[in-house]
Amino acid sequence: MADTTGNPTDTEAPSGIDNPTPRKASWKYIGPGIVVAATGVGAGDLVATLIAGSNFGYTLLWAAVVGCLVKISLAEAAGRWHLSTGRTLFDGWASLGRWTTWFFVVYVVIWGFVYGAAAMSSSALPLQALFPDVMDLEWWGIACGLVGLVFVWFNKYAVFEKVMTVLVGVMFVVTVYLAVRVTPNLPDALAGLLPVLPDEKDSVLNTLGLIGGVGGTITLAAYGYWVNAKGWTDTGWMKVMRLDNRVAYLTTGIFVIAMLFVGAELLHSANVAIASGDKGLIQLGGILEAEYGGATAKFFLIGFFATSFTSLIGVWHGVSLMFADFVERFRSREAARGEKVASGERERSWPFRAYLLWLTLPPIVLLFQGQPFRLIILYGVLGAAFLPFLAGTLLWLLNSSRTPPQWRNGPLSNAMLALAGVLFLVLCVKQVWDQPWSEFF
Repeated sequence: MADTTGNPTDTEAPSGIDNPTPRKASWKYIGPGIVVAATGVGAGDLVATLIAGSNFGYTLLWAAVVGCLVKISLAEAAGRWHLSTGRTLFDGWASLGRWTTWFFVVYVVIWGFVYGAAAMSSSALPLQALFPDVMDLEWWGIACGLVGLVFVWFNKYAVFEKVMTVLVGVMFVVTVYLAVRVTPNLPDALAGLLPVLPDEKDSVLNTLGLIGGVGGTITLAAYGYWVNAKGWTDTGWMKVMRLDNRVAYLTTGIFVIAMLFVGAELLHSANVAIASGDKGLIQLGGILEAEYGGATAKFFLIGFFATSFTSLIGVWHGVSLMFADFVERFRSREAARGEKVASGERERSWPFRAYLLWLTLPPIVLLFQGQPFRLIILYGVLGAAFLPFLAGTLLWLLNSSRTPPQWRNGPLSNAMLALAGVLFLVLCVKQVWDQPWSEFF
């Protein structure tokens, strides 16, 4: 199939890709999976799971598990494309037509502007709660954004991965501690693994929302870039990548299930409701303090900060890497190879740093002035449309001559990607339908 951008399709894997020496899947190589897990699980994901637990107890535990399996298939497909073709994901998108370029450009510009403010605010909330008399929320947010900017600007992937691993360790200890502290009802939890819908209005859509909200949006696409940044550029790393990806979503599953336990035991049993969004976690901190004391509440706030800040620096690095790849591909009109990402060249480029600045500096205005109504609607619609776009394009790429035959999708991969595509398309339609369009115009 011809490349509509005028470049060759590169259906043959580059020299050295076909028969590299396979690396044994080993825990010592794990890294990009930890990064994608840390970035993908933000404060919003934890709140959504808490609310599911508070509303339905353990009934939707199975939905959280299914969500992890769906995201495993998407991240594995993205990593497989990078390793099997030697090309980056944006290079694959570009081969499908100019429409993918336009979608990506509009998405990263609008999404990045709004997300930058949201990420800074989310990271600031636990810091203000821990140190209430130091400075206002907006200034904490600016400090978090600038620290993220400086850290990603001056450090390459290896240091970035190590810091993310430490923060994931903090998240893991805090969430597991809380899950154990609330003393979960294990027989009820096991019963929650049976696929049963709650007897509530809109239970199907609520369930689909929980499945779709487990761990990451654009960070799933960034996974292939982190795989390359780690130095994995050929099919010899395929087994390692698959182990790494499973670790990513096992870790994500532990975070999500632990918070569902907290919601089911601490909130559902006491019939306590919390707000959606990041402020719900601040409320949870107050509930934990009343129930278990100030030390537990502060410990939780430290975990809340680790959760929010890993999402911030993960997006600062991963999406900037994708943007740099897009710009270089657009400028050179040459196939974008994983070796360029592995060399660190993309992280030193001006597009990488320009997008870092875009994520950090313009969104500061939103911290003080609030988020513009129309921009928020577009942000919600574009965000909802990204995962159907990702699932659909990966199905297309991995079933075509662009991918070497031995690495194309099998029946299971096709089924999982198709399931993901349908799931996210339904959620996208709901998101678009729910927007107040009458007030937009």
